[in-house]
Amino acid sequence: MFEYIGEMSKDYIYAVTPLLEDAMMDRDLVHRQTAMTAIGHMSLGVFGFGCEDALTHLLNHVWPNIFETSPHVIQAFISAIEGLRVGLGPGRVFFYGLQGLFHPARRVRDVYWKVYNTLYIGAQDSLVSAYPRIVDDSIRTTIDETELLKKRIEKPRNDYARYELDYIL
Repeated sequence: MFEYIGEMSKDYIYAVTPLLEDAMMDRDLVHRQTAMTAIGHMSLGVFGFGCEDALTHLLNHVWPNIFETSPHVIQAFISAIEGLRVGLGPGRVFFYGLQGLFHPARRVRDVYWKVYNTLYIGAQDSLVSAYPRIVDDSIRTTIDETELLKKRIEKPRNDYARYELDYIL
């Protein structure tokens, strides 16, 4: 239904959220698959209407299905994530996926990298503001300027940083 009504989804999102929430907690794969497909279409329909609270709540119910093995459920999960990427923004979904990108288990990493690659293909320019700042750990804070100058003469470092995003964030 949400695939066809588009913008009218904003009128029904708060009424349907408990139904989708219940379907997402069901043990049956078909119920979760159908709910994730509906969430994907609904989140595309409510983009820009201020329904991010309901979409975040639904994302919290969609995300535990990241490790499903059924191909149809995987496809519905990716569909829901792509819809939520548009509805919530890629940064919010990226923060959910950041936790598993460098997990010790290969199976966990594979799934999370698949989600990240989907995000990257869909919104690579918007992800720049969500990337975490990684401090260069080779920089040693010193007070002695002669030692700092001596270090720079001996071995030049690449400690280039762009500070444009610091003003925005």
